[in-house]
Amino acid sequence: MSHPTADGAPAGSPARRLITTGLMLFALFFGAGNLIFPPVLGASAGPGLPAVMAGFLATGVLLPLVAIIAVSTSGEGIVGLARRVGRGFGLVMPAAVYLAIGPLYAIARVTTVSYELTARPLLELAGIPVGPWALPVHALVFLAVSSLIALRPSRLADRIGRWLTPALLLLIIVLCAVAISAGRVIDRAPEPAYAAAPVAQGLTQGYFTMDVLAATVFGIVVLNALRGQGISDQRRIVAYTSGAGCLAAALLAGVYVGLAMIGARTPGPVNDGTALLRAAAEDGLGRAGVVIFGAIVLLACLTTAVGLLSAWAGYASTLLARTSFEGQLLGAAGVTFILSNLGLAAIIQIISPVTLLLYPMTITLITVTIVDVVAPGHLKAAYRWGVAVSGLLGLVSALADVGVAAPSQALARTGMWDDATGWILPTTVAVLVGLAWDIHRGRWTTPADDKSDAEEEITHAVASHLTQEASAP
Repeated sequence: MSHPTADGAPAGSPARRLITTGLMLFALFFGAGNLIFPPVLGASAGPGLPAVMAGFLATGVLLPLVAIIAVSTSGEGIVGLARRVGRGFGLVMPAAVYLAIGPLYAIARVTTVSYELTARPLLELAGIPVGPWALPVHALVFLAVSSLIALRPSRLADRIGRWLTPALLLLIIVLCAVAISAGRVIDRAPEPAYAAAPVAQGLTQGYFTMDVLAATVFGIVVLNALRGQGISDQRRIVAYTSGAGCLAAALLAGVYVGLAMIGARTPGPVNDGTALLRAAAEDGLGRAGVVIFGAIVLLACLTTAVGLLSAWAGYASTLLARTSFEGQLLGAAGVTFILSNLGLAAIIQIISPVTLLLYPMTITLITVTIVDVVAPGHLKAAYRWGVAVSGLLGLVSALADVGVAAPSQALARTGMWDDATGWILPTTVAVLVGLAWDIHRGRWTTPADDKSDAEEEITHAVASHLTQEASAP
């Protein structure tokens, strides 16, 4: 996930606008943290890599694309979509999503990744012993710089992101080409989880990109960018967003496949994507390659952290009127500092049950929103029953992930349950039954129409602040 710009799609021909918006979406989704998962898949999957990648691309690429399209058709981000289920859910769900893509995971992830891919290898190249002090010092400096940029919005982050994204993409292409052409696939036995359920494992790893959650939060910024160019017709907005989303999805898929192929050809610990990438960069491009790669990753992480810190602070300070933007931003940086010092593996362990809970509900919301486009009005039971079932079954998966396995084991006795995909069929049934009930009862209410002024303010304030962060002079 990377920081969006407000003027990412300048006026011009339709083709140019489509391409620039697609590149904007790619920058939005692809942050340095997304580098670490595909190499792990390539090293861990063994002969089952195609099946694993199919699952990963489904949740890491296809679903974010669908989420962007859902946001474009509804004109609402996660606050508005969650509001369709009910007032209480409309407050709790967005808060959980913002926490997950903010201080509780995503910011800590990019802080740690920037250390592993930049600070640590540069210290090692310089012959400086890497002790327990290195990560805390890096995190302190990194978050201080990120907070200063986010506290005083300027075009600096916009300029870095605008030039960085093509540079990062070009370097990844070079790295993939060198590593793939120079090496052969290493004969590794698949890790047990990948051997037992390759598609399900790929789906779960795709969750950890957090891009579906990010799409529901930042998708509204893409709409504002298009509207800022004078595009007001809803059909044109949906067409541009869909076309640009397909371009971004194709780029993401290509990058992910290339990184997975690097993992399959690089010796090293199969569960450490940063170590695999460091080894591939040094083997393929030499010492200079490690330095250049590390510098670009550092800048990518910096712009991502600026965007996510700003997003959380804008949301939280609007929701909690007595707190300031500055206070929320510094508080998020403090929480991130603590979590980032736990290490990347610990961060993923903390967020894993949260993603297993949030993703089924978010995917359900997105799916029903797409259905709602062709319905004669906003649905009611389809939203509520689908989210209730997906949330309950997501909770079962989350509990199993933290060691409370009894509910999951009970469902597994049916022969139709696994913790990654078991929620899909029951939720589909619940949505279809809810849709039939809505049609039968003639419930064509429009929850968004009776949204309170405060809730309306939350939706627009978050997008407005992100836009200001990128475009302020």
